[in-house]
Amino acid sequence: MNEIQIIEIIGYTASILVAISLMMSGIVRLRIINLIGAIVFTCYALIIKAYPVAFVNGVITLVDIYYLYEIFKTKEYFDVLEVGNDYEYLNYFLKFHQSDIKKFMPSFAFTPSENNTAFFILRNSIPAGLICAEKRDDGSLLIALDYVIPGYRDMKVAKYVYHNIFQKNNLKKLYSYPGAKKHDKYLEKIGFKKTELNGASAYCLEVNKN
Repeated sequence: MNEIQIIEIIGYTASILVAISLMMSGIVRLRIINLIGAIVFTCYALIIKAYPVAFVNGVITLVDIYYLYEIFKTKEYFDVLEVGNDYEYLNYFLKFHQSDIKKFMPSFAFTPSENNTAFFILRNSIPAGLICAEKRDDGSLLIALDYVIPGYRDMKVAKYVYHNIFQKNNLKKLYSYPGAKKHDKYLEKIGFKKTELNGASAYCLEVNKN
């Protein structure tokens, strides 16, 4: 492999990183990957002496660093807003995000009942996520929907819900049925383990083991 080929690989790598960053739904991951791509692009442009390209990507690098600093420096506030099954905004939210929800939980269908509960996860007062669940007779909770809107899928909402809200209750176990591959990987990342529920494949998370 000669020097020209190495330089070309650096350029292609930078292009791929920038393209990948634009596919990220989470703003933090987008900024980080875009930052790496901009740095590699800057190095590539300097090597081939394309100084205008180096300047632009140098500016992008500084912009990404600034916004990442602001993101990690700013203290975020989380809260929970429990709503009734007939709450008008709940129905609007589900309808508005219906197509995106189906990408993660294709079989989800909202069915109001006395055993069902729904609550929004507020992130800096913005309804960033929604949990719809069914209270079971054994004291566990079956999560029918765990959805976070695009732009907030950096696991912060999940950590707040699963490591704060659920642990402060008397719940021992949380269940969820499988969905799309992305959703199943998300459950496994939180700590859910494969199991069976009502004779069907499911995931289970032991919240309070003590």
